[in-house]
Amino acid sequence: MLARRRFLQVLAALAISQVLPAPAHAADFGSKDGPAPANVDEIAGVLRQDPYDLELLISFGTSKGGSAGHLALAIRDQAAGDDLVYSANFYADRSAEHAVNFYTRDLMVAIPKNEYLFGTVSSLDPKAAFGLDFGEIYKRSVVGVRVRGVPAAEKLALAAFFRRLNDDYHNRARNTEYHDREIRYDYLRLNCAKTIGSAFRYGAGYKDVEIAGTKILPGVTRLVAALNANIPTEMAMKLLAAWNKRGYGMDVVLYRKYEGSTYVDPHEDEKVAFKDLPNRFPSVLSRDFRKEQGHYEDYDNVYAMYLLYNLGRYSVRVNGETKRLEIDRAQNVMGYVEAADRAAKTARSDSENLQRRLGFTPQGTTIEEAPVR
Repeated sequence: MLARRRFLQVLAALAISQVLPAPAHAADFGSKDGPAPANVDEIAGVLRQDPYDLELLISFGTSKGGSAGHLALAIRDQAAGDDLVYSANFYADRSAEHAVNFYTRDLMVAIPKNEYLFGTVSSLDPKAAFGLDFGEIYKRSVVGVRVRGVPAAEKLALAAFFRRLNDDYHNRARNTEYHDREIRYDYLRLNCAKTIGSAFRYGAGYKDVEIAGTKILPGVTRLVAALNANIPTEMAMKLLAAWNKRGYGMDVVLYRKYEGSTYVDPHEDEKVAFKDLPNRFPSVLSRDFRKEQGHYEDYDNVYAMYLLYNLGRYSVRVNGETKRLEIDRAQNVMGYVEAADRAAKTARSDSENLQRRLGFTPQGTTIEEAPVR
């Protein structure tokens, strides 16, 4: 009797095992739906003790050579206890492929900054892109240029322009003052750098910030469009100069890439874990775009890397052992005028020596080495 009862129990267990789904494998740290650092709010609180109004977020490139990276803008206190990041949606291009597998509801997505940088779960949509719409630091480093002294009216005007971009995208508007085609994402013609730059020029009234390619003749080749494209680092340098002209203060936070993420984007043809992707400073349009690896040599690239280092105040990283965020603080932070002057002098000399392939000790320091000073 006992043997028969045991036999029936085993049969029942086998039947249940065929019906119930297998337990899901827990996602790794630094992966989509996995654990995030436990002390994000604590470190964010330290950074928010400083008075700033905006933060321009310059993401490193993840492709070989001098990839352009990404540009987004955070406006302080537009989310509950956090800043709100406005970021151009790479997939809002109305292509059939992207409409199926990606979030395409808005052209300009709005994401709380902690989620944008450190989140592993999206509050936006299940189709949001990990490493782009949220969890940036698991895929690449991000440089944050914080701006203080910005009038409240200017912040409201920027947010209003981003809402207008979404309205124009929803309404399929065409031939606006800021773009001469249908309003949808285009990597060359209406990209992240152009949307951010346009918000300042057409939303906040920065007439001194030039936007490339606002009106391009129809039928031009991709090469011509590329030569007229707005590039994240180039746009960032224009905005820094404009903020200095208006008397705004600036400093820099480097959010370092977590080097241990095993996440592989299922949508990519080449299956490469985030930890193995390149993590390169976003290049200006220059010969450095052709470089597979090694140091950048172009003056504008070297200048930008030196300037951002000179403005550096903090560096934030994930401790690989504790899986907690740690923050380093620079001893001295330069003002923009001193930082730009020093970057120009050292970049000129170092760029020439790099192009000559001379063995030398660089006079400047790149943002990737922040904040050791």
